[in-house]
Amino acid sequence: MEYSLAGRWLNQSIEINAVANFIASVQKTDGEIPWSDGDKTDPWDHVEAAMGLSVGGYLNEAYLAYIWMASSQNKDGSWYASYRNGVAEDLTRDANFSAYIAVGVWHYFLITGDTNFLRLMWPCVKAAIRFTLSLQAPEGNIYWALNRDGQLDPMSLLTGSSSIHFSLQCALAIASVLDEKQSEWRTASDRLKYAIQHKPHNFNMTKSRYAMDWFYPILSGAVTGVAAKRRLFKSWKRFIVEGQGVKCVSDRPWVTIAETAELVLTLAAMGSDNLAAIILGWVTDKKYDNGSYWCGYTWPDMVIWPEEKIAWTNAAVLLAADAVYRLTPACHLFRHPE
Repeated sequence: MEYSLAGRWLNQSIEINAVANFIASVQKTDGEIPWSDGDKTDPWDHVEAAMGLSVGGYLNEAYLAYIWMASSQNKDGSWYASYRNGVAEDLTRDANFSAYIAVGVWHYFLITGDTNFLRLMWPCVKAAIRFTLSLQAPEGNIYWALNRDGQLDPMSLLTGSSSIHFSLQCALAIASVLDEKQSEWRTASDRLKYAIQHKPHNFNMTKSRYAMDWFYPILSGAVTGVAAKRRLFKSWKRFIVEGQGVKCVSDRPWVTIAETAELVLTLAAMGSDNLAAIILGWVTDKKYDNGSYWCGYTWPDMVIWPEEKIAWTNAAVLLAADAVYRLTPACHLFRHPE
């Protein structure tokens, strides 16, 4: 693939404060961050939105978002799959949704250096990881959830398990700073990584049409080096609309800003900084008058869909901008070790 570097200047059109201000405008007074005004809140996207607030310098708002997570946590360390105005709506307890708190807490620490915050959130993180690992299968993959009746759903999702792998790395980093020994987490992480790399049959392959199943094993650091490059470019043409971005689903003409931003994070994690900057440049003009970004649009007719302004989509753009343009001390959060 050959791309011009002319797109690098486009970071000037990402209005960092405007995007972060939009996310803050969606946040409720108790810290909860729904998808959009009047919409549901899910724990994973809530944490993603909080990370966007941190990138934008809205640290008090991000802090409040994490306090909301701690106050909403179930006794077993999980969270429910969705809430509305603080009331649980979907009583599924999702392993990935629960583990992601570790990523947000570590991200906040990287930006602030606040070890008191880590100590405050450690019981929350520890309980969340224990819940998630209670759903680990014998072969290392993670079963995705307990249903509303507390029964195990014995299905593993590649995107979710990959995200959990990254959450475990962040949880281990927190434990290291606090001098907390969690060797069993390291063992569980290694088993999960091996499953992602070598046991694809253990995951629900019907999701392979989705872009996240394509690049999340790389973004999470479970697949790196030559294997990561092979995986990325093998399916490049399935998901990429040249000059536009990433199709959420390979056989649907719908380009989504969040998936495109996460591909940018993936490229930056691999060290492909120039290509990451170019792909980010493809979507920086896909925004509303207030500076916030579309959720997605159909291609080639360019119909914006859906029209809601989504908090976590905008957070993904801020995280991608940070990875490319190194705006904060957390810019290397997803970076693979050399």
